[in-house]
Amino acid sequence: MDDNAATAIDLPGLPDSLQASRVDNIAILRLTRPGKRNAIDNAMIAGIDLFFSTLPHDIRAVVIHGEGDHFCAGLDLSSLTETDAYEAVLHSRAWHRAFAKIEKAEMPVIAVLHGATVGGGLELAAAAHIRVAERSTFYALPEGQRGIFVGGGASVRVPKLVTLARTMDMMLTGRTYGAQEGVTLGFSQYLAENGAGFAHAMELARKIASHAPLSNFSVLHAMPRIAESQDEAGFFIESLMSAVASSDKDAKGRLRAFLEKRAPKVTHSG
Repeated sequence: MDDNAATAIDLPGLPDSLQASRVDNIAILRLTRPGKRNAIDNAMIAGIDLFFSTLPHDIRAVVIHGEGDHFCAGLDLSSLTETDAYEAVLHSRAWHRAFAKIEKAEMPVIAVLHGATVGGGLELAAAAHIRVAERSTFYALPEGQRGIFVGGGASVRVPKLVTLARTMDMMLTGRTYGAQEGVTLGFSQYLAENGAGFAHAMELARKIASHAPLSNFSVLHAMPRIAESQDEAGFFIESLMSAVASSDKDAKGRLRAFLEKRAPKVTHSG
């Protein structure tokens, strides 16, 4: 599948560097600034915030991808050249707000990565819940080479993916990682052939969108809190979410279908 089948989402205020569309109950956000390797400027941050603040209520999954040869080469550095310290803090906080809306979205978000996924591009990808990387993908945090520090959430989210030590090494030495290493280390969960990442992501999105919305919501919002809790608190939260999810009308129908052998069993093809 490609996004030619998608219909546009009318979103006044969205900049030309972003394109919003949907296929059935899956929303698609496309970065459309290929001449700048999809580098993120202030308008794009505002647009990402707007997109995730105004998603239609029937959307069950979101796919983010980039036009051209690269997913996103990070911050458009011209955004910082004339700012003072206070303005730079506000700039960083705007990124935090926008990316928090991805991480805390009511539905799962899948990022399709290819080419440069560096700096702010990696920060954007890290805010998503699932990442599909094409073989051309490479990762880096080059801010130190520019005399600056990460500001879009990398210091919080990237260590959770690939460890603190590895993140610090990337920031100090400029080390890069490729797609094959990335799926092993945790930068992405899936590896796709070049040009096939979007179709793979849409396949995953369709599976996700077919689940009970409350079940997906529980995974997105309970699991991170459980992971950060002490064991006993985590077990208690799990019990509460298990009870809430299993009492849902949708869940009861799905359980009956399974018990009546109308639902497929789990299999593994190797």
